[in-house]
Amino acid sequence: MLTAPQDQVPLLFIEVDNCHETAEELALKLEKYARFFKRKAKDTDGKERPMWRTRWTAPETRSGDRTHPPVLLVFNRIGERNPNRTISRLMDLPRHLWEGERQKAGHHRYDGRIPIIATGLNNLRRQGPEGPVSLRFGRDHMEPLLEAIGNPRREAADARAWEETTRAQQEYQAKVQRAAQEQAARQAAEREARRPACTGCGAKFVDARWEAAQTTDWGTPKDSQPHLCDDCKQAQADAARQPPAGNERHEQDQAVPEQKTGRWFSRRT
Repeated sequence: MLTAPQDQVPLLFIEVDNCHETAEELALKLEKYARFFKRKAKDTDGKERPMWRTRWTAPETRSGDRTHPPVLLVFNRIGERNPNRTISRLMDLPRHLWEGERQKAGHHRYDGRIPIIATGLNNLRRQGPEGPVSLRFGRDHMEPLLEAIGNPRREAADARAWEETTRAQQEYQAKVQRAAQEQAARQAAEREARRPACTGCGAKFVDARWEAAQTTDWGTPKDSQPHLCDDCKQAQADAARQPPAGNERHEQDQAVPEQKTGRWFSRRT
C-alpha cells in the first residue's frame, strides 16, 4: 500500500508479480481486493463505513468518480511467463471489477469499480511514474501513472459541460438584462407621454412640479394652479399683487387739485 498526497498520488495498493503466476491466479487476487474494499466497519463516530476508509485517508479523485482504491500491478520479469500475454488474458477475466459505464459524452464512469493499472518494473526504473509506462485496464495506450489512475476524458467532458452551462447562464442573464432595459425604456416612454404641459407656456412639467401638481389633501389638490408650471404660476402671482394702471392715474389726478387749492388758499390769505 502506498500514498503520497504531496505528489498527488492517492491511496494505491501495489501487487508485485515476478512473472511466476498465471492470469487466473492474479484474477483471484483481484477478486480478494474487491471483497476487501466492500467490507464494512464502524468508524470512531459509530457510523458504518468501508473498512479501508477507517484506516487510510482517500480524498475524492479529480474526475469525481467514486471508485475503490486503485490496484497497481507491477511486473518484474524474472519468471518464465511473458507479462504482455498475462495482461491481455487478465483484462478479460475480472472485467466486471474495472469496466466502466460509457456515457453519452464519450467518457466512462467508474463508480464502484477498481482502477487496475499494469506496469513493468524496468520501465518504472527508466522513465519513472511520470513517463508513459502505465496501462489502465480498458484503455489501449500507455499513460503516466496519475493519468492512468484518473479519468481525463471525464474531466474534459465535465469542463466542456461547465463551459456550456456558464455560457448558457451568461446568455440567459444578458437576455434578461436586455428585456429589463427594454421594459424600462417602454415605461419611461409611456411616462413621458403622460407628462403634463403648462397651459400658459406649453413647457413640459419637470418631475418635481408634476409631483407637486398631483399632491392632494383628502382628494382635493393642494396646488391652486396645477395646470401651470412654476414660472407661469409665479408670474401670475406677481401680476395679481400689482394694482391696475388706471387706478394709479386716478389717484394722481386727484392729488393735483388738492395741491393747487392749497396754493390758491395761500395767495388769498
